[in-house]
Amino acid sequence: MRALFDRAIENRYSRNVPNKGDLLYEGKAKRLFHTDQEAVLWVEYMDQATAFNGEKKDLIGGKGNLNNKISSLIFQWLTSQGIPNHLIETLSDSEQLVRQVQIVPLEVVVRNVAAGSISQRLGIPEGRRLPRTVIELYYKDDALGDPLINDDHIAMLDLASPEELAQIREQALQVNHSLIELFGEVGIQLVDFKLEFGRDTQGHILLSDEVSPDTCRLWDAQTGEHLDKDVYRRDLGDLVPVYEKVYARLKEKLGQ
Repeated sequence: MRALFDRAIENRYSRNVPNKGDLLYEGKAKRLFHTDQEAVLWVEYMDQATAFNGEKKDLIGGKGNLNNKISSLIFQWLTSQGIPNHLIETLSDSEQLVRQVQIVPLEVVVRNVAAGSISQRLGIPEGRRLPRTVIELYYKDDALGDPLINDDHIAMLDLASPEELAQIREQALQVNHSLIELFGEVGIQLVDFKLEFGRDTQGHILLSDEVSPDTCRLWDAQTGEHLDKDVYRRDLGDLVPVYEKVYARLKEKLGQ
């Protein structure tokens, strides 16, 4: 397989790429723009790094490009594994085209190893492998601090139907299985990660947002080195060289 980004740049001007329209939404790490094609959005990754619900914030040059490249490779891998997602194609080092979805306001956290908030809440030592994969659901609301919620809360707030919630859980476990395999083959332990899902124009549930070191907790399988946003969150070093390591390993496996 030819390199993903070389192919995208070579072919961009020979195809009918939609025109970039007005800004639809600006988040912590990405901007979404309308296009002149129905149900297609233009995503621009930003160099902004945030932690603790935006209390810590910095501009880090090159971070957006790396997250775009890593997320694109991972979405491409998941597509090859039969897992539906919103990626249409990669346009440049910092831009993607994606299917427009209505985001389900849930952050779906999948945990394989104790780390972060689950260690703090439940007193499980960080680094202990969990006896089974744990899925946690958080209400996506910055003003409330994205609280942990359960199925009854989701039904009460009418955030998703029972059928949609079952699909979300099933797809989250499929993503976990596929990513454990992918990262394991490049010497990385998948500790935990956050997913977001959306409804497309036909009401189908699609994996959305991004899958990157911003949204995954990744440790080097041999050394235990942090290869994710904890480097920024915990002031452990420079973020970009760490993300470059993740990208280089994935590109070597998937990019050629």
